[in-house]
Amino acid sequence: MPFLRPQQPVQAARLLARTSTANAQRTFTSAASRQAASSHEEDHYDPPTGWLWGIPPGQKYEKEGWEGLMYYGFVGSLILAGVAYAFKPDTSIQTWALEEARRRLEKEGILADPDDEKK
Repeated sequence: MPFLRPQQPVQAARLLARTSTANAQRTFTSAASRQAASSHEEDHYDPPTGWLWGIPPGQKYEKEGWEGLMYYGFVGSLILAGVAYAFKPDTSIQTWALEEARRRLEKEGILADPDDEKK
């Protein structure tokens, strides 16, 4: 264990006091920017107009360029995912075990082979 000189703890305390006062002046919150913004007397949001999506009655809604692509792409991908999920192969352990047991029983002659047709 290294020997501590009596001056080292005092120096460490002074350094800690200096850094803590410097950190107290510099905050990580945006309180200062909020105070500066609140000094302005203008509103920071659009007041409610009472109209749905801000469109007055009688005025026609104009679609933006991305909306059609998003609607067709989203619905199309959902349909494609549904079809892929419906036709995915059954890879469960239960299905495999049932088929394996059926094969073994058919091989031993305990279970009749369904492919053999006896007329």
